[in-house]
Amino acid sequence: MLALSDAISRGIVPNAELVLVVSDRSDARGLTLAQEKNIQTLAIDRAGKTREEHEAEVISALRKYEVDVICLAGYMRLLSPGFIEGFPRRILNIHPSLLPSFPGLDVQQKAINHGVKWSGCTVHFVDDTLDGGPIVAQRVVPVLDDDTEATLAERILEQEHLLYPEALALVISGKFEIVGRRVVAAGKS
Repeated sequence: MLALSDAISRGIVPNAELVLVVSDRSDARGLTLAQEKNIQTLAIDRAGKTREEHEAEVISALRKYEVDVICLAGYMRLLSPGFIEGFPRRILNIHPSLLPSFPGLDVQQKAINHGVKWSGCTVHFVDDTLDGGPIVAQRVVPVLDDDTEATLAERILEQEHLLYPEALALVISGKFEIVGRRVVAAGKS
């Protein structure tokens, strides 16, 4: 969230404004950091609510603040098809692997255990599959022989902070096409 906020304020993501940060936890660090930057925040607790009730509250807030593009970060649940249909090709997620390899959780450890030599991060459109939407952009990092889950995660996070603003800028520009499962710059298909 901070990387996106900083990139927007530096003009790396033209024609963008971070209008709202939402979390399902009132103690989320991202809410505090956003408040320190004078960004509107909202905690919408899930406790005691069905998935549909919770998502309806989130959708209502996003519409109230006229959110055009949703950038997920640290959101560890699948969105319902109804939520996704409400914001077609306007929900992005960042994932700390080179999708389609290692979707889900604990991906750095999975990469190390599998013996891959390269990992990285992926920004993709959200669809109704687990980390399976069309890929907008990726960055690669080497998996070093002495890497731990923490050291690999740290290097990937550095690249996430660079990649997410680039991918968001492309999506906001509207200068892309989705060809099959790939996102390509307009006119390059």
